[in-house]
Amino acid sequence: MGLIGKFLTLIFGGGRNAVVETAEVFRVNAEAADARSADLQGAALAQLAAEFTRVRKGWYDRFIDGLNRVPRPAMALGTIGLFVTALVDPVWFAARMQGIAVVPEPLWWLLGAIVSFYFGARHQAKGQEFQTHLAETMSRVPQVIENIRALDKIGETRPGAGTTGTDAQAALHSIEPEANAALEDWRRQRA
Repeated sequence: MGLIGKFLTLIFGGGRNAVVETAEVFRVNAEAADARSADLQGAALAQLAAEFTRVRKGWYDRFIDGLNRVPRPAMALGTIGLFVTALVDPVWFAARMQGIAVVPEPLWWLLGAIVSFYFGARHQAKGQEFQTHLAETMSRVPQVIENIRALDKIGETRPGAGTTGTDAQAALHSIEPEANAALEDWRRQRA
């Protein structure tokens, strides 16, 4: 017995498990790999959330954001106003258009560049804000999945989870005894 005990202590003793350690050389420990994967995903989501944290804006930033919203509606309404003016007072409208006709071409190019950069920068800022909201939403996905799993577990333990009837019917059905042929034969013989 001493030899077998020493052999088993050599293999399994000292808080070690030589069989498991040897097997892990040839096959990855699935539980440890899943834990590492979960830690990695959690760290990546934490880094992403830290990168896209929303900063509370002050009154000045809100004021500038409000001003940034003015040009597009102003240009659209101004263009519609030009059409209305052309219909209401064509002579006045033609005089104004003659003034625009004498604007030099380089000034038109400059206006086009300014408008393009304004809308391009606005598009980029809104795109980054959208990415921030998307990252916040995606960081909530693991919690939502965990909540759904918890709700599914609750649903599995409820009486009647597998039936289509009401919970009261399922509860009554669960306390009804099942048919026992041997017991029925015994009762008939005694009667």
